[in-house]
Amino acid sequence: MDQNAKPGGNRFVIVACEASGDLLGEGLAEALRERFPDCRLEGIGGARMEAAGVELWHRYDVLNVMGIAEVLKHLPRLLRLRKEVVARSLAADPDVFIGIDGPDFNLGVEKRLKAKGVKTVHYVSPSIWAWREGRAKKIKAAADRVLCLFPMEAPIYARYDMPATYVGHPLANTFETDPDKVEARVRLNISRYGQWLGLLPGSRVSEVNQLGRIFMQAALLVRRQHPGLHLLVPMANERSKEAFLGVLDRLHEPGDGDSIRAEEREWAALRANTSVVDGKSHDVMKAADALLLASGTAALEGMLAKRPMVVAYRIAPLTHFIVKGLGILKINRYSLPNILADKPIVPELMQDDCTPDSIAKTLLGMLDESGAGAAQVAHFHEQHERLRGTGSAGAAEAIGEVAARS
Repeated sequence: MDQNAKPGGNRFVIVACEASGDLLGEGLAEALRERFPDCRLEGIGGARMEAAGVELWHRYDVLNVMGIAEVLKHLPRLLRLRKEVVARSLAADPDVFIGIDGPDFNLGVEKRLKAKGVKTVHYVSPSIWAWREGRAKKIKAAADRVLCLFPMEAPIYARYDMPATYVGHPLANTFETDPDKVEARVRLNISRYGQWLGLLPGSRVSEVNQLGRIFMQAALLVRRQHPGLHLLVPMANERSKEAFLGVLDRLHEPGDGDSIRAEEREWAALRANTSVVDGKSHDVMKAADALLLASGTAALEGMLAKRPMVVAYRIAPLTHFIVKGLGILKINRYSLPNILADKPIVPELMQDDCTPDSIAKTLLGMLDESGAGAAQVAHFHEQHERLRGTGSAGAAEAIGEVAARS
């Protein structure tokens, strides 16, 4: 129990904006309750945070919008929601407001709350090493402290006199050094045998709609070389699942009359061998022989699962034009395994390269356990050790320090 715990109980507001934030929020909520047994937790999150005892104002689905073009479309609603979260947080008068990731939303909330005297912590540093280091100044205006998941981040904040704590990545302490493939398949109630490809087109509906069809088309091409291939597709929530099932329904138009073309039979066989899983993305990764992932936190999770992978991503053309045209993006590597290693370990097929043909060709190399996939896994073990840290317990300790500061 923390010596700074209040007799009447501490109060914390936690806002997570997507599935990965919900996962971090779950661990944080459990660590805060251990440190402050009588604390009250409330905010925005998902099923994991709710199960960990967080009283939810909204599900994080209300914040799930991808890309600049998409954000512009939903901007009025997001601004109304931000105003509501600020008002409810002020009314709650928390010891600390914790925004988990979602910098476009949370930093705006944190800045307004900090100006009103509320202590704020931003959990998960925005990628300042990728999107302009000078953003550290703006983050300093919003947060009293930043909790960093990666070792290269805290030194950047130090250059701007911004308090930052490297806590390591909580996931590095939850994944085994060598995850057992057979045990994961048993937990998922799928065959222990055969070849399984994990498809993870993203947690947002917009990502699923953008990438789902491309990923399935690539899988069809791979299955022509590996006829016994099965697909595992975890979905973060019901909305994403409905979107992906819609993608499956639209994969191929029916044939004319009673004729069924060979390609239609291929699509039917692929659908029949596709298992859509509610959540359990970590088990899906561990159970798979190889992974096809959208760029993002999933690439880190795939690395920790020690499975060969290909990262592919495509955003709206307007968003891509703005990002590239204004020179906003400052890196040439996109997936976290490559950024951490500072060299190309994982194939990245981005934007125009994100095509079924390119993806399938690259995936075929990953399914050969003695080839490129084996080399990847060796690097993944090295990176896993670098990411071990204090995790959720360290994050709760840092938040306690902020709460105790006068």
